Amino acid sequence: MGDSTGNDLPGGQRPEVDALIFDWGGVLTVSVPEFVGAWLHAEAIDREVYGRIMRDWLGRDALPDNPVFRLETGELTVPEFERLLAAELITTSGAGIDENGLLRRMFGGATPDPAMVELVRKARAAGLHTALLSNSWGEGYPKDLLLELFDTVVISGRIGLRKPDERIYLHTLEQVGVPAARSVFFDDAPVNVEAAQAVGMHAFRHTGADSTRAHLATLGVNL
Repeated sequence: MGDSTGNDLPGGQRPEVDALIFDWGGVLTVSVPEFVGAWLHAEAIDREVYGRIMRDWLGRDALPDNPVFRLETGELTVPEFERLLAAELITTSGAGIDENGLLRRMFGGATPDPAMVELVRKARAAGLHTALLSNSWGEGYPKDLLLELFDTVVISGRIGLRKPDERIYLHTLEQVGVPAARSVFFDDAPVNVEAAQAVGMHAFRHTGADSTRAHLATLGVNL
């Protein structure tokens, strides 16, 4: 089990952080464009229409008018969100969209990135506290893997907060038990990285295991 005591890593160096906090989709998994693109292709969904829907929904500032925000905070159930999305989607074949299990199919290709899994596994084995901080689109997480990799798990839909709300970062830090300056956060969305930095965390945009490992090395964490 990892902890927050700041144990020395192999080689004797004392890291500048005690806790490593990671997003899930697009960080611990293959990239979001990769798995969403595979789903769009498999179901012959018009990519331009899907893109327009997401831009429209995500561009709505007010929470009551934003289905994605409501899903991620648990205010909208998965079946309700699937119904709304299926009603907007168009296939290139003219076939209808099955709303049942739509998110499960969308995230079906979100397989864990072996290099990132190994990185987190090594960090936890070295005594660093590892945590997950994820905006949830349902509960399709591999539970056994989460138990293996993370000391702390924070999922937006369970607590009614979502990134980039600063309160979810403060909640995570409280759960982890370290001050912001002794933590580092990785996310594939720049807005979430900037929000973490705003509360005093070290934070970097994840683009791949190699770059994330290099960022960690600047903090004395060599994995």
